[in-house]
Amino acid sequence: MRVIAGEWRGRKLLAPRNDATRPTADRTRETLFSMLASRLGSFEGLHVADLFAGSGALGIEALSRGAAHCLFGEQDRDALDALRKNLAALGAGQRAEIRAGSVLALGPAPRACDLLLFDAPYGTGAGSVALDKLARLGWAGPDSWVSIETADREAVDVPGFAIEAERRVGKAKLTLLRRA
Repeated sequence: MRVIAGEWRGRKLLAPRNDATRPTADRTRETLFSMLASRLGSFEGLHVADLFAGSGALGIEALSRGAAHCLFGEQDRDALDALRKNLAALGAGQRAEIRAGSVLALGPAPRACDLLLFDAPYGTGAGSVALDKLARLGWAGPDSWVSIETADREAVDVPGFAIEAERRVGKAKLTLLRRA
């Protein structure tokens, strides 16, 4: 895995040692960030949450492209180890915050995020469930963009959100949502 664009373009990222997490493939990440860039224009100054973060590849990509801050939520011990090593190797500590534990255990948001990235285990519906709960806790505001990565045939349906775009990439499906 490598960072695709921005300040850290081409830098290698460590993947967790176990197979409890599934890192987003470079091609899928490239497609996602192309979809987001065409809608956002720029990532400069954005506040991002990378939830079910794994190695942190999605949030790191946003930081590399200019995001001001990224909160990483992850509970797997090996994934947290890889995430911490990746952030340290890039010198991203000032702009990153790690919340070790279940994404569903996050409390009220200190502020709404501009971009929320969910890459939950496939086939669980956990991304939709987490977005529903976190939206009620203020993590997603009226202008927030949300991405949920799922298996290609998995449905995404979150009360109060409308699907803006969907794209299949191999066995993955990327769904972009906004407040309805």
